[in-house]
Amino acid sequence: MERKSLIVGLLVLAASGALIAVASVTFFAQHEVEPIVKGPGVTRVVKLSEYYEGLKGTAGDTDVYILEGSSPGASMLVLGGTHPPEPSGLVAATLLVENVTVRSGRLFVIPHANASGYTWTEPGQGHPIGFTIKTEWGERWFRFGSRGTNPVHQWPDPELYIHYPSGQRLSADEVRNLNRNHPGKAGGTLTEKVGFGISSMIKAENITVSIDQHEAPPEKPLINAAAVHERAMDLMGWVVLNLEMQDFRLRLEASPKDLHGLSHREWGDHTDTLAILLETPNASQGAIRGRTDAALVVEGTDEFYVAAAKLKRTMVPFDESGWPLVKRVGRQTTAINEIARTYTELNPGNPLVLENVPVLNDLMEKGLGHYLLPVP
Repeated sequence: MERKSLIVGLLVLAASGALIAVASVTFFAQHEVEPIVKGPGVTRVVKLSEYYEGLKGTAGDTDVYILEGSSPGASMLVLGGTHPPEPSGLVAATLLVENVTVRSGRLFVIPHANASGYTWTEPGQGHPIGFTIKTEWGERWFRFGSRGTNPVHQWPDPELYIHYPSGQRLSADEVRNLNRNHPGKAGGTLTEKVGFGISSMIKAENITVSIDQHEAPPEKPLINAAAVHERAMDLMGWVVLNLEMQDFRLRLEASPKDLHGLSHREWGDHTDTLAILLETPNASQGAIRGRTDAALVVEGTDEFYVAAAKLKRTMVPFDESGWPLVKRVGRQTTAINEIARTYTELNPGNPLVLENVPVLNDLMEKGLGHYLLPVP
C-alpha cells in the first residue's frame, strides 16, 4: 500500500512538474519585449534611467526614442503603455518612431511607459498575452499587459495608497497604477520611480507639450476626449476647433484639480509642460464585452456592445463595424499631429514641425501594417 501511494505521489509530482514547465514558458515569454524599429527620424535612443538613476537595472526602466529636427523649436513627449491593456497608445507610439521625421523641434516617444505592466496580465480577466498586425511582408506582434505594475516587481500593496506629494488617499491597488503616481518620488516604490523619471525628463529636456495616450471602455464617459491641464486649455481649444473642421470630433475635458496622481494634473502642476491626455474607446476593456481575445483587441467588434448601444448604454456609437485598432490608433496620431501643427501656428517663433505622421485617413485607407517597418 505504501509502495502504491509512493508511485501515485511520484506520478502526481511528475505531472505537476510538467504543468509548471509548460506554464513557465508562457510566464517567461511575457517578459520578451516586441521589436520596435528605429525609423529614419530617430536620432537617439536612451533609457529613462538617464534622467533618474534610481531606475537603472529595474523592471521600470524603459526606452526613450528621440527624434531631433534640423532646426530648433519646441519639444513634445508622447507616452504609450501607461496602461498596457490599452493598445492604441503603444501602436501609435510605434508608428511615430518608425515613420515620423522632425523638421523643427524635438519629439520624445516612450512606447512602454510602464514596462513592468507588460510582463503580466490581469488575473481572472482572460486577457491575451499579445496580438498581431498583418503587414505587406508578414506579421508584427505586440505585447498585451496589465493596467498596473507587476506585483513581482512591487509588493506588497498597502492597505491604503497615499499619493505623494498631495497626501490624497486612494485605493490600495492604485499604488501600482502609473497614472496615479505622477509626479513620482525619488526613492519611492517602483511605480513612483517611473513617474519621477518621466517628470525629471520633462524638466531636464524642457519639454513644451506632453501627451499621455489612453483607452477606456465604450460605456465610460471619458472617451474620444482630451483631458487637459488648465495651462494647455487654450492650445487644445484651438486643436478641437481645427479637428472639427476636418469632421473629427474630440471632446475637451478640464483636468480635475482635486484628483491627484494623473499625468494631465501633476505634469501641469509640477513642470512647465502643457499636459494633455487622449482617450479612445476600447471594447476589450469593458465590462459588457464577450470573449477577450486578440481578435477583439485588433478588430474591436463585439455583439454584446452592439446590443448595449441599441439600449443606449454606450457613450459612443457601436455597430457591427465596432472600434477597430486601426481607427483608434488613427485618432491618437491625428490628434498628436494636430496638436503639433496648432502649437506651431500659435507660436511661429518656436515651431514644432512633424512630418510623415500616419493620420486617420491614411491608416483607414492603407491599414496599420503599411506603416510598420520590417524587423531586421
